[in-house]
Amino acid sequence: MGHRTKKNQPPDNIDLSRCQGTPLGTTDFRSAPEDISPSNPKFWTHHAYAAAAICGFLLLAIALVFGQTVGHEFVNYDDDQCVYKNPIVQRGLTLEGFRWAFTYGDIGHWHPLTWLSHMLDCQIYGLQAGGHHLTNVVLHAGTAVLLFLVLWRMTGFLWRSAFVAAVFAVHPLRAESVAWVAERKDVLSGLFFMLTLWAYVGYVRRPTSIRYGAVVLLFALGLLSKNMLVTLPFVLLLLDYWPMNRITDFTPGSWLRLAAEKWPLFALTIASCVITFLVPEELLYTDTRLPLVLRMENALVSYVIYLWQMIYPTGLACLYPYATGHLPFWQVAAALGFLAAMSWVIFSLRHKHPYLIVGWLWYLGMMIPVIGIVQISHYAHADRYTYLPQIGVWIGVTWGVAQVASSWRHRRWVVGVASTLVLLFLMGFAWRQTSYWRNSETLWTHTLAYTAHNMIAHSNLGNALAERGKVEAAIVHYQKALEINPDYPVAHNNLGNTMANLGQVDAAITHYQKALRTNPNFIEAHNNLGLALAGCGQIDAATVHFQKALEIKPDYDEAHNNLGVVLANSGQVDAAIAHFQRALDINPNYAVARNNLDLALRERGQRN
Repeated sequence: MGHRTKKNQPPDNIDLSRCQGTPLGTTDFRSAPEDISPSNPKFWTHHAYAAAAICGFLLLAIALVFGQTVGHEFVNYDDDQCVYKNPIVQRGLTLEGFRWAFTYGDIGHWHPLTWLSHMLDCQIYGLQAGGHHLTNVVLHAGTAVLLFLVLWRMTGFLWRSAFVAAVFAVHPLRAESVAWVAERKDVLSGLFFMLTLWAYVGYVRRPTSIRYGAVVLLFALGLLSKNMLVTLPFVLLLLDYWPMNRITDFTPGSWLRLAAEKWPLFALTIASCVITFLVPEELLYTDTRLPLVLRMENALVSYVIYLWQMIYPTGLACLYPYATGHLPFWQVAAALGFLAAMSWVIFSLRHKHPYLIVGWLWYLGMMIPVIGIVQISHYAHADRYTYLPQIGVWIGVTWGVAQVASSWRHRRWVVGVASTLVLLFLMGFAWRQTSYWRNSETLWTHTLAYTAHNMIAHSNLGNALAERGKVEAAIVHYQKALEINPDYPVAHNNLGNTMANLGQVDAAITHYQKALRTNPNFIEAHNNLGLALAGCGQIDAATVHFQKALEIKPDYDEAHNNLGVVLANSGQVDAAIAHFQRALDINPNYAVARNNLDLALRERGQRN
């Protein structure tokens, strides 16, 4: 960040306005002694060894920080839905899986390419969690290297670009995106985001239909990975202003001309938004909608929280629950005042320091889909949402510091040492934050240590403890979750499961019924209540709940198997066989259903 280059490298005041096609750089750069700009082949030969060393450093740093995840387990936070309890994904790449990936959206998201990547991992690694984690690390490494190369290609500043990429690569806020298998959509969409930027720079330098087609295709693939990339066309407009200098002012005509150039990208953005709107809404754990005023308050405060975490990344957790009631007035007022003041100062400096407004608007704009004004989750904010947006802030900070330090006598040493210390600080905190994702128990224990009134963390920690045989400790956490929210259906269902395993069936039935009173479409509670009722001999009532679960989710393999058992025991063997077969069609590895099908066929004198 701001280092002077070696003797055979161009100085910082390189002229970037001589690039082929549309000029790159900023308008106030002075000419360099040599005509060596990013569009000149000599530029790359001058810097090839330094660039290779930087790429190597990025890969090594990522390996040191996130390589530990190869020894991590899956966690009980969406990893089950996405991988280890998803029968479609577990089969690997199949034609049926391909169709399913493009039509499934029951979890509130439509990201078919991400589903296909999970399937490919299962094809290669099976359910060995380390392989799935390794894919996340590789994708993140590719994104970091591409970020460096894209920034360098656009601006011509080697070390500044390297610093931004390095901070992005090892910041503790990246831990959630990289160490969480279910968050594959972040690292996959991030890779396509960078590839799209790379293709766009190539198009700007030498516009052709093929190059533009590559931009559109890569953007489409990014949207198929995570629809948060809908803001990418706006980022391209910002880059048109700086560093590519395709816009010299803020007149509407200049912006409209370049916006019109991007109409296929905006069309894809609109299509992605429509599809997202049509996808079935994810069921919120609280089953409630927060008031718009509270969501707007939370959005303002979250913008500032993300900035604070960027510079002081401690106390991070995988889930931050909403505050109970409205936020304190002083917090909302302070956040609004800070954001307004920053925006005014940065806008006033747009001509002299254009990178500031580009970085600031990059951050503000890319956060809009996930800032919470449109409620998409049950948490106030999330580390993973900063994966791409904070790049803009780091660009502004890095170029700003380099500008300030340009007149210092010993700037190379000062900036170099400071940059090294910052990276070492971030790497240490990132390594520690990543270690908390080792398994479900460590993840939720850490989360509860840094958050309050977190019913989801209590419930999920209870599940992790129950799986390890720590039943009494699990019950304590289920009860704590219900103390926070007595109507929390997931905790009631989990506590019901524990009671059933302890033989307390009546207590289990009571908790399942409470879960269903709060959420009548809770398929797991229907299935579990059906099992409990069947165990008490209430066959008809059990059948109703199994059928209700299948009405909500027709491809629910466990409900098909359980309904088949009830039907077989009541003498309806043919109907039972159909349900056992359907369970196996959904999940060919379902051993219990296969055994039940064999027994039913044997009773009919047949063989499977």
